[in-house]
This record gives sequence, C-alpha cells and structure tokens, in this order.
Amino acid sequence: MFRIRRVHDDSTATNRELIAQAQEILRAQLPDLRPEEVDKIPAQLHDPLSHRFRAVLFVAERSRGRVQGFALVLYATDLGFAYLEYVASAKSASGGGIGGVLYQRVREETAALGLHGLFFECLPDDPALSRESAVRAQNAARLRFYERFGARPIAGTAYETPLQPGGDNPPYLVFDDLGSEAPLRRAEAQAIVRTILERKYGDLCPPEYVQRVVASFRDDPVRLRPLRYRKEKSGEGAPVVPPRTRRIALVVNEKHDIHHVRERGYVQAPVRIASIRRELEKLDLFEPVAADHYPESHIRAVHDPDLVSYLKRACASLPAGKSVYPYVFPIRNQTRPPRELPLRAGYYCIDTFTPINRNAWPAALGAVDCALTAADCLLDLHRLAYALVRPPGHHAERRSFGGFCYFNSAAVAAHYLSAYGRVAVLDVDYHHGNGTQDIFYMSSEVLTVSIHGTPRLTYPYFSGFEDERGDGLGAGFNVNLPLPEGIDGARYRETLGRALRRVKEHRPRFLVLALGLDTARGDPTGSWTLGATDFTENGRLIGGLQLPTLVVQEGGYRTRSLGSNAAAFFRGLWAGANGS
Repeated sequence: MFRIRRVHDDSTATNRELIAQAQEILRAQLPDLRPEEVDKIPAQLHDPLSHRFRAVLFVAERSRGRVQGFALVLYATDLGFAYLEYVASAKSASGGGIGGVLYQRVREETAALGLHGLFFECLPDDPALSRESAVRAQNAARLRFYERFGARPIAGTAYETPLQPGGDNPPYLVFDDLGSEAPLRRAEAQAIVRTILERKYGDLCPPEYVQRVVASFRDDPVRLRPLRYRKEKSGEGAPVVPPRTRRIALVVNEKHDIHHVRERGYVQAPVRIASIRRELEKLDLFEPVAADHYPESHIRAVHDPDLVSYLKRACASLPAGKSVYPYVFPIRNQTRPPRELPLRAGYYCIDTFTPINRNAWPAALGAVDCALTAADCLLDLHRLAYALVRPPGHHAERRSFGGFCYFNSAAVAAHYLSAYGRVAVLDVDYHHGNGTQDIFYMSSEVLTVSIHGTPRLTYPYFSGFEDERGDGLGAGFNVNLPLPEGIDGARYRETLGRALRRVKEHRPRFLVLALGLDTARGDPTGSWTLGATDFTENGRLIGGLQLPTLVVQEGGYRTRSLGSNAAAFFRGLWAGANGS
C-alpha cells in the first residue's frame, strides 16, 4: 500500500527530500530530458510568479519517505485549467498501479478546484508523426492508458506541428474533461493553448508559430479524437465531481471507552463521543477512515521521553479497576523521586484530578494514532479531517500531563505536519491549551493561537495570559486571547476574527484546530453562551481560510447539546471550506 502526498514547496527538509527523489525518478525514466528541466522543479514549486503557473507535486510513497512515483501539475487558475507536466513511476515500481492512482488523484484535485479540465501532452501513435515502430508502440501504450479515463488527443488542429520541418514525434495535446462530458469551447481552448505555448515554451516557440497553432482551433466545440483502443470509457473515466476531497475524513478512537473513571466527578465520560457521533451520522459530510498505528517516536518528538516512559510503566503496573491520583508535588526537591510509581505521579502531573490507571495509556495512545491518521488524510488529499477522540490532549505539556490529558494529540499531529510546511494551531476550547503553548513556545514554524476563558478565573489558571507571546525563535508566534465570563456568540466572533487574521499572517500550509465544545451555553465547565447557530458561523469563518484543516476533539461536556453543536460546527466548516 502507498500514500499520495501533496508537496507545495521546498521549504522543509522533508519536502526537499521528496522533491529530490522525484527528480531522480524523472532522470531515470526520461534520460533525454534536458537537465535544466529537471533542475527547475524546486523553483517551479516555490516561485509560481516567475514560472507563471502554480505547481504542485504529488508523490506516492510505498513506505514513509520512499517515493515510488510522482506527478507534477501546473495550475493556471486565472484561466481555469490544469496542465499535467509529468507522471512517472520508479523503475522498481513499474506495473504496480502507481501511475493510475497518481493520475486519478490529479483528476480529483483538478475537479476539487473547480477547473474546466486537465490538459497534457502525449507523443503520437500515428506513423506519419512517429517513424520508429518501437517508440510508436510506447506512445500508443501511454495513449491507451489515458483512454481508460476518457482523455483523448484534440483533433483537427496544428498543435502537433513540429517546430522544425521534418521533426519526429511532435506531441498531441490531450484533454481530460474529468468525466463531465462538458464541451470544450473554441475560444476557451484557444486561450488555454496560447497560455501553454507562451508560458511553458516561450523560449522555444516563436510568436508566429504560437499564432498559427492557436488559429488552427476552428471547431466549436473542439473535437476530440474518437476512442481508438477501447470501445468505451472504463469506470475510471467516470465523473469525479463531487470529488472525495470534499468529504471530511472521520477518524474515531474506537476504544476510547476502555478509559472511564466512575468517581470524583469525572466528566470525561465515553457518552461524549457517542453523542457527537450520533449527530454526525445524520450528515452526508463524512468519510470514515480506520485509524493506523504509529511509532511512539512521534509522541516522544513533542513530549519528554521520561514522561512517556513513566506513563507507560505506571499504567501497566496498576491492577485493573484501580486509579491513582497525584497528591504529592515536588517543589523543593525534584532530584530524588520516590521509588513507588504511584507516588511519583506528582513529578509529571499538574493537578489532583487526572488519574492514571491501566487503560489510560492505551486510550491516550489511540487518540494520538487517530490524530496522526487524520493528519495523513490531509497529506493524502483530503482538505478536512476530524479526529474524534478522548481522552483530550491540549493540557498535556512537554513533560507533564493533566486536565484529563495525557498526550497532546493536536501537538503531535502539528509537529508531524510541520515536516511538510508551516502549521498554525488554533485552540477554541473554553480552557487554555497550556500544553500546546508549552510545546511550541520556542517555535516559529508552528504558530499557536488560543481563545479561552480568562486564566484568572479558569483552569489551568497559571497560563494563557496575553503577555505570553513565545520565546527565542518563537517570539511573537504564541497568541493568547483570553475573554471574560458570560460572553455571547457575537462577542466571541469578534475575537475569532482577530485570531483568523493572525493565522493568515503566518501563511500556514496546514491548520490544526483544537475543537472545544465547552464554549456552549450550559456547559458545566464553562460560562459562555454559544448556541448552535454560533457554532455554524464559527465553523464557516474557520473554513473560509481555505486551508487543509485537521480538527482534533478536545472538551465539551453538556451531552444534551454536544452532538447538535458539533454537527452545526461541521456544517459551517464544510460550507466555508467549499466557498458556500
């Protein structure tokens, strides 16, 4: 099995490595390609203005980090079309179906952007244009492959006129209508062809050649060559609108309910997840995705290894049904921890009401797996993903747990995504995400923004103040927007607008949203009065950022309205993300 990643630029070490591997595949598969054409790919990605196309690289990884194939797509959104520059598989992966999967993903992405269609060049299968039979057979195989999707050469034009008289293998211009069967009008085709020739081949095609080719498009609508290798399009050529990328990937921590404590007013009850899930099932917005399992190294990348090891050992050491609450906190002497693991809890916990027990470890691990799976969904072309998890995570700091949180799932996912581009974390839980702030306080790659109740009156009390703005490289990259008790939806949206403006300034590639529904009217842990219409509008505003967005569930404890408020939020998020 392999994953498809979207690479927008070469701003991170991970992206640069993926690009380099794609370039190696291109050199191996097209040895006659001019070296400068291969070398310019990073510049195409990070400098769209100079190259006059917005380029996106899609890479197929058989295992994480090893590229088995790629597609490079150029988008001319001003004219509403996409141009497929290359699609290629590694020689070791030939025949494995990677090319087909990549091409279908490119079709989905093109449809998701609302573009007219996908264009690309293919060498000819006509003996009059391709003299060598072996080369012609290869050309025919490629055209046969694209016919599976309904893509065919444009007929009756001079596009395949050689630049030099007598030249061999001038390319066809192939058009894929993405299964819509909408006609391609002449004026539209002429503008697109002129753009392709001038932007891609301006250094090769003289103006008179460009004008001659453009003028040769006389049919209206433009004619496509009849199917030559198949009697009809295969199922792969079916319409791709609405594309799967508009569905919200839903990853649920299915075993969250193993962790339930029936004592001391523990509000983190399993019914919370059931309440949300029941209402989401009424919406036609979600695509269920099973959670994968990820190495502990992702957790240790944001949490102190001593904390991770302690929780693993302490939870495993407790008998079933028994919970331990921290009650001794080392202020004077932190160098001599007690030998007994339960007594050592105060070294790692920030409060007296977050228990450790046998099921806390697997439940927290499952929540992280869900968040990482949802993050991979964003890298795998979903625009929206939701990790519906408990226990929550945003109170878990680098070396401490608390607030019902053991591992900071949102922070783990944000760190994971930061390998592919800049990330912003927006926390809209009623309580300050002290853990996320602590983990990224010195980072400029991950912006953290939190809207929460004033810490003078609200847990966790010791963090979330406006003057906490980050330190070192992270100075200015931590934003706290505390609000007083009793605010309504209108007042909240004023502050949300400030938060979203700061997110835009960061220019992130991904947004991680720590979703707390405890801002609702009547929540037992909050004091605000937001209702369903407020959640819808908040979701619409956040979706309007038009960013790949990972939503990670945090708080929310009024089960009577929890599900309906979640559904309202996601209706708004989906509408905003899709421009409606």
